[in-house]
Amino acid sequence: MSVNKQRSDDLRGYPEFPRVAVGAVVFHADRVLLVRRGKPPSDGLWAIPGGTVELGETLAQAAEREIREETGIRITALEPIYVFDMVERDAAGRVRFHYVIVDLASRYRGGELQAGDDAAETRWVSADDMQRLKVSAPTRELLARRYAFG
Repeated sequence: MSVNKQRSDDLRGYPEFPRVAVGAVVFHADRVLLVRRGKPPSDGLWAIPGGTVELGETLAQAAEREIREETGIRITALEPIYVFDMVERDAAGRVRFHYVIVDLASRYRGGELQAGDDAAETRWVSADDMQRLKVSAPTRELLARRYAFG
């Protein structure tokens, strides 16, 4: 199977093997950058922005590209800080999505905040805002455990 065929299959779901994805934890002015997912998996939930690592990219390169595409923000990706599996099954129990996600600490560099790529919405979120938003469990866990945020 060609790389392009595998990539398009994975985007629709039901992959043959897990995909590697990255997220970037970005703080600016005591707020964290979150996106509301616009597509499966986790559509409708607020989460750390990120996406799939492309062939030949380092984790840092993928995080910097994905954040720029998804939010319009420029970052410098730093070290990995959190790793988790995201496995979603359909009603029959078949694996619809399987990602191994590596979240990286990141430094904000600038840019104009705007939703792009597969983000339905993006915003800088305060700790108080976290209580009112439907935030994904891994995002809540990471922000609470690592940063005492939310």
